[in-house]
Amino acid sequence: MSKKKKRKVSKGSSIKKTVSISKGKNVSRHSALQSFNPDYSYVIKDLHRIGILAGSFILILVILSYFIG
Repeated sequence: MSKKKKRKVSKGSSIKKTVSISKGKNVSRHSALQSFNPDYSYVIKDLHRIGILAGSFILILVILSYFIG
C-alpha cells in the first residue's frame, strides 16, 4: 500500500481572495457574505405559534390529570 501524503494548507488564504461580480467590481469574500440578509420573520411567527400550542396542550393535560387522578 502507498503512504498517504499530507497537504499543506495556508490558514488565511480563503479570506483574502476576491469575488468578481458581473458589474466588474471586486468585493472581498467576507463582505459579500455579510450582504446576504434573508428575512426569517415567518419562522419566528411559526415558532411563536408552536410555543403557544405546546403550552396550551401541557396546561390541558395538567388540568385533566386532576380530574382523572
